Amino acid sequence: MNIKRLLDLISKGENIETEFKQSQKKLNKNVYESVCAFLNRNGGQLILGVKDNGTICGVDTDEVDNILSSFVTTVNNPQKLNPTFYLSPEVFEYKDKKIIYIFVPESSQVHKAANKIFDRNDDGDFDITNNSDFVSQMYIRKQTSYSENMIYPYITMDDLRIDLIQRARKLAMNQRPGHPWGELIDFEMLKSAQLYLKDYQTGKEGFTLAGVLLFGKDEVILSVLPHHRTDAILRRKNLDRYDDRDDIRTNLIESYDRLMAFVAKHLPDKFYLEKDQRISLRDHIFREVISNILIHREFINPFPAKLVISPNSVNTENSNKAHGFGLIDPANFSPFPKNPTIGKFFKEIGRADELGSGVRNLFRYCKEYTGTLPQLVEGDIFKTVVTIPPQVEGLNDTVNDTVNEGAIEGAIEGATLVTKEKLKILLTAIANNEGMRVPQYMEITNIPEKSLERFINQLKKMELIRFKGMATQIGGYYLTEKMKKILKGNK
Repeated sequence: MNIKRLLDLISKGENIETEFKQSQKKLNKNVYESVCAFLNRNGGQLILGVKDNGTICGVDTDEVDNILSSFVTTVNNPQKLNPTFYLSPEVFEYKDKKIIYIFVPESSQVHKAANKIFDRNDDGDFDITNNSDFVSQMYIRKQTSYSENMIYPYITMDDLRIDLIQRARKLAMNQRPGHPWGELIDFEMLKSAQLYLKDYQTGKEGFTLAGVLLFGKDEVILSVLPHHRTDAILRRKNLDRYDDRDDIRTNLIESYDRLMAFVAKHLPDKFYLEKDQRISLRDHIFREVISNILIHREFINPFPAKLVISPNSVNTENSNKAHGFGLIDPANFSPFPKNPTIGKFFKEIGRADELGSGVRNLFRYCKEYTGTLPQLVEGDIFKTVVTIPPQVEGLNDTVNDTVNEGAIEGAIEGATLVTKEKLKILLTAIANNEGMRVPQYMEITNIPEKSLERFINQLKKMELIRFKGMATQIGGYYLTEKMKKILKGNK
């Protein structure tokens, strides 16, 4: 969200997905009714500091922090909103007035505000607590829309990994001392995490698919979902098959561990300081990538999730219930929870952050790690591409001289002697490492930036290389067909 989009949203007025509240000195009493209704219906946008007619009155500057604190505390208080739901307000300023924007996604659960169930229509929020037909329809809609809510009434605690439950409890308590899971027995802990539900259509109750995927024994998971697997593949030398592989068919918690270990095994880290503290760029990036293919995945689709490490990039694919199509722009997108219960559980144990922050973190750290931005493509198959920098591949010490030197020499025959030597080094680097950009070729060749850019322009004029991709995101330099023919002719 940005101020331009926010003002455009306000100009369109209130509707089924947009609600204004004045909240100048304090939160309106019915704010949480709107939050509950949005969660229960299709999601929506709550805007504080705006009158019903769309006039921007602004939130009192001295009260902004108190209002934010009160809101976040209340939506995480099960006595006020049950189940609780993490929401992240944003503050904008327009003509010296403060506006608070809150995106509320659709939830896979039925929520109550102050023990009442609210739904949403064009007229606003309405209480359906005592209308058994409406309540029943809402539960049915939630359970059929989100596959993570599928109930398996014959699965018992004996079918689950008790050691994993204990481990998850410790992870949650490490994240937040005094976490309520520390006081609950195993079954109550799973129930509080919405992993045990009642089907209001059939009257059956039991552990959900989310509970099975998080804590089920391997044979139980594969009995429920025979196609469940995540494929981790390394393709550097053997591009037709693989150099290393991990075929992962286990619970989501240990799947995360194995995928992170696979990445650590094949992608050395890069030194990076953040606020005088060294952090692992590799771990920060792939924590988000791996969490995404495990959390935001349509599990009933037999398409296997993949993480493939190739010479110049890491690519992931997973089945997806798309809510849009095409490239994701982190500055202009609305996050949507594909499996809210699993996502919330991962957040509780420190494996994910609040909705939407993962994409922002990924773009931020990839810029530091590779000099390029990642590519995220929303569709029925969700795809992620992260470029691998040359220092990760170990290519920054010397140019790999596997390309026929005579072919290179002939291609740049018209250049002066000194320039010719530099062009030969650069063209060899591009031939061996296509798809990279100026910062990577600088490290490989040790040619200064301005000189390298000049040499790149010369090679482009000679029609030996060309740039493919988007200049501001994914893209790099590749050999032209003309240069490829020259190389083939000299073999």
